[in-house]
Amino acid sequence: MEVEVTAEAKDKRLNRWVAITVVILSVFMGLGNIKDGNIVQAMQQAKADSVDRWGEYQATKTKTHIAETARSEIAILAATFSPALPSAKVAAATLAETDAKIAKYHAEAPKLAREAQGFADQYDALNVHDDQFDASEALISTAISLAAVAALTESFGLVAASWAFGAFGIFMGVCGFAGWAFHPDILSNFLG
Repeated sequence: MEVEVTAEAKDKRLNRWVAITVVILSVFMGLGNIKDGNIVQAMQQAKADSVDRWGEYQATKTKTHIAETARSEIAILAATFSPALPSAKVAAATLAETDAKIAKYHAEAPKLAREAQGFADQYDALNVHDDQFDASEALISTAISLAAVAALTESFGLVAASWAFGAFGIFMGVCGFAGWAFHPDILSNFLG
């Protein structure tokens, strides 16, 4: 009868370790999922802003090309007018207006390109943290699965393996929360 009591106490201790492990990892993973969701929303906004700015940049470059072509045509036509004719004055005014538009487009294009690149860089920076939370979730899910199997098989070795996976998962999540640059390139390349 003593042997049964000792074995039962051992089982309860292992089950308590498994239960505590699962609770801690589940809570951390839940908090990480909230933060990761916010990061994904910010990534979507940065990508949309980047696409919008690149669209504006391309439109500005197209408008520049059209204005430069129109200016060349106006200049050729203006050369055929006598300077005393009213059409020459209209052509000169149109050339001045077109030159102003071209100057405006030339000034806008680099600014739009910098803004678009800034949003693309922001997306890339956020993606590192998204990858950290994805790795954290995968590692913690594996740790919880190992803990469940440990409870079924009554194996302390599996609980220890669960703790190892869980610890690395928590580390990855902390990197994401803290904004650290640690990135699991091997894992991301394998899964990406």
